[in-house]
Amino acid sequence: MTSPSSPQSPAGPPCASRRTVLRGAALAGVAGLGAAACDGKTGSKAAAVPTAPVDLGPAAGVPVGEARLFREQRLIVSQPVEGQYKAFSAVCTHAGCVADKVEKGKVRCPCHGSEFDANTGKVLQGPAGDPLPSVPVKAAGGKLIAGPES
Repeated sequence: MTSPSSPQSPAGPPCASRRTVLRGAALAGVAGLGAAACDGKTGSKAAAVPTAPVDLGPAAGVPVGEARLFREQRLIVSQPVEGQYKAFSAVCTHAGCVADKVEKGKVRCPCHGSEFDANTGKVLQGPAGDPLPSVPVKAAGGKLIAGPES
């Protein structure tokens, strides 16, 4: 027979201490803030393509055979042949980060290393699986205009 003052062992698994629970909650909050800060988006629901025409400046800013990143506008514009411009979203299709550079015809995403062809938007290296969305673009009056109605 056991005495009434002896502790009995619990039947279920041991409970986490208050300290463990609070530490886990704090780490989860910090991880969530870090993920939000590094998502590369400029707003909570930033669009991958422009919803209105965007003036990108002089068409001469994109030389023949090259491509240029317009990071603020989140666009990439190339001119594969004289007078023919192509534009793509600079928002990576993998995690929504904005590309950080265009070199030798390749668009690079800084978050996970995806690379895209600056003239076609096709994926050259993953983890992205989908190509960059195409955006209408035209040269008018010496300026590049991208987005709807271009």
